[in-house]
Order: sequence, then C-alpha cells, then structure tokens
Amino acid sequence: MATPCDTHVAAVPKTFLQQLIDVLCAKGYRVVGPALRDGAVMWDTIRQVSDLPIGWRDEQEPGRYRLENTGSDQIFGVVHGPQSVKPLAFAPREPLLVIERTKGSFSALPTLPKSEKVAVLGARACDLAGLAIQDHIFLKDAYRDPYYQTRRDGLFLIAVNCTRALATCFCASMDTGPRASAAFDLALTELEEVFLVEAGSAAGQAMMSALSLAPASTARVREAEQQIEACARSQVRRLDRSPLPQALYDAHEHPRWDDVAARCLACGNCTMVCPTCFCHVVEEVPDLTQTRSEHTRLWDSCFTQEHGYIHGKNIRPTIKDRYRMWLTHKLASWIDQFGTSGCVGCGRCITWCPVGIDLTEELPALLKPSSQAKEKPGQA
Repeated sequence: MATPCDTHVAAVPKTFLQQLIDVLCAKGYRVVGPALRDGAVMWDTIRQVSDLPIGWRDEQEPGRYRLENTGSDQIFGVVHGPQSVKPLAFAPREPLLVIERTKGSFSALPTLPKSEKVAVLGARACDLAGLAIQDHIFLKDAYRDPYYQTRRDGLFLIAVNCTRALATCFCASMDTGPRASAAFDLALTELEEVFLVEAGSAAGQAMMSALSLAPASTARVREAEQQIEACARSQVRRLDRSPLPQALYDAHEHPRWDDVAARCLACGNCTMVCPTCFCHVVEEVPDLTQTRSEHTRLWDSCFTQEHGYIHGKNIRPTIKDRYRMWLTHKLASWIDQFGTSGCVGCGRCITWCPVGIDLTEELPALLKPSSQAKEKPGQA
C-alpha cells in the first residue's frame, strides 16, 4: 500500500461502492463481481451492492468448500470461489474460425470476440498475479493471441486486498499477496467502517479524480497495512521455492510419485481452477449440412489421456506420468520457460481436489531423500 501521506489513497464510506458501480455503468462498463450461485461464489453481472455476497464467508480445506452467512455487513468476506480472473480473458470455449463451403471453393473467416468493457470488482492479489502470467503467455513478443487480447484490453480491474486468509492460502510465500501490488486499476481494502481506495494505473487515477475522493488519514492507512500483514502471518501453508527448479528435476524417479498417483483421480479439477494453467485443444465442430464448420478452442487438461497422445503414442499413459508432468511444469520447468513459478499460492487446487491432494505437502515430500519418502504414507 502507498505511504500514509500518499494522496492516491482515499478513505470512503461503504456507500461509495454503489457510486462506483453506477459510474462504471455510466461509462459503458459491464460490472462483474462475486455472486452466490450453486453453493459457491462465481463471477456474475453486478448492478447493485446487494448483488454481492454481503455477510457471507467461505471456509476452505483440502477437498472441502463451504459458505456460511455470518450476519455481518462485510461485503468482501468471501475470499474466492473456483473461478479466477482467467476465464474473463481466456475463454473456456470460443470459436476461432468459421469455414464455409461454397461451389468449388470455401471461405475461412476469423471470429474475433466482440469488444466489451468489463469492470472486474473483487479480484484478489493471487488472481492478478495469475492474470499477469496469462498475459506473458498470450501477449508476449510478436505472436500475440488476438482473441485473448480483445478480452484483456476491455478489462478494468478493481482488486480487493485480503485481510483474511483461508486455510488453503499460501500467497505470502509466493510473493503474490495478500496485497495487490501491480496489474490493477483500483485496489480496495475493506475496513470495518470504510474502504481505502488506491489507484494502480492512469485509468484508475482518472476514476478517483472523477469521484473527487478525499485522501486517507495516516491512521486509516496504517490500520489497513496491519490487517493485511496479519493476514499474511496467519497463513498456515507455505511453499519453499529456494531449491527450485533443479531439486524437482532431480526427484523425477522419487517413489512419492507412486504414492500421489494412487490417490489422484486424474479428474483435472486442479487445472480447471488454476489461474495460470493454459492447456487447450482445438476441435472442428461441423453443422448437419456439412457446409459449415467452426474451428473451436476449448480448455483442456494435461491430466486427460488424450492430452498426451501424439503421433500414434501416448507419452503420458499413467496418472503418475500426468501428475508428475503437471507439478514439475508448474513449479520447475515453468521457471525455465517463463522466468517465474506457475503457482500463485491461491490454494484452489487444494480446495477443489476431490481427494484433497495438497501440493504444499507433496513438494516437501518429493524433496526428501527417497529413503524418507514414506515415513507418512498416504498423507497429503
């Protein structure tokens, strides 16, 4: 957070949030925020503050997600659900090309998504870190993905700094949270009576100027800092990255892979909820007349058998092969490939794994000498 005297930090009453939503709508944005749906919190269009999960709180453990209504007036008490910001830029399913057959010829037309201004209200620091990795994958260098870029360019990101950690969070050890430090337009910190508002971009600063917000006091800024720092200290999980990536390469034949493979269902949940996973497949979807076909991209998972099928051979035929590939890429070869870890410490893969596999336990076990690997068999 900015220094106490920084005029870019404002203190506003909680009624400000409706004013912000109204201004964004007036500027042509569709406001998307967390909303209760199907027993979880999902992104949905927000028109009123009452559309947000006021008073609700999430409890997460390995393989367990529950919501409870606390009766409080806290607006952002739910830390996160299964969705990160990723699907708002990298669509789970989208047509890339339409091919139409005519007499003696055919046409191929790209189907870029319609440009839309979307204000994301409630993105967490780990989600912004995940989106920054997605940007690196899809927008770096000369070969930019125009489908991703069209959606990404329309996003106005309003972060919410975390003042409460879940049992599955470990962003502090990954240096990705609980405070948003980059890649946001506005950042909110919810205190008991007020929000602190901070600009993180020129667009965010213009929004603050348009709303004529008063600077926050030193005491308010310090209160917010203390709550964010307490959130970081309260995290019970952590990931030691210091021996990576080499130590994980050296563990390629470790017996722990067999142990985790015996528990893994290869369902792909961990990859679907991950803010950074980008595996996808392209398929042809023809119509019944056989004159039109859509070339469609959709999310895929390295945990599926089909994903490892190349030129007549499956290069990852077993669950052990697939889990090892996923974890080694995420925590080791991703560093070589992109210069950063592929994990942002959100803990979603732990929560949404049906059998509660926990990579913060698997990694230390894999880094132990093989003779110590099965001191606690089946525990993860």
